[in-house]
Amino acid sequence: METEPQEITNLVGREVYSTNGVYVGQVEDVKLDFDAEHVTGLALHKVNGDLLDARLDGHRGVMVPYRWIQAVGDVILVSDVVEQLSSSDEDDEAA
Repeated sequence: METEPQEITNLVGREVYSTNGVYVGQVEDVKLDFDAEHVTGLALHKVNGDLLDARLDGHRGVMVPYRWIQAVGDVILVSDVVEQLSSSDEDDEAA
């Protein structure tokens, strides 16, 4: 069963959560590969500070590779690798 192609602008403004239900951020923009004609990443703003503050380093958002996207619906689900980034920062600080 084929699905109808969707406008990529429909992604902008959607909230992004990890597969574990943790809020990650909101889609602000979409990164495209015009040669391959597909989305390669999502630029997120309003990011979860508890989750990604150590990675932001003064920036106002993050780029999430599209390969981490698990599902797109009313919200966007990303792999829990986003949560693992946060825990790896905590491990580095503890060492």
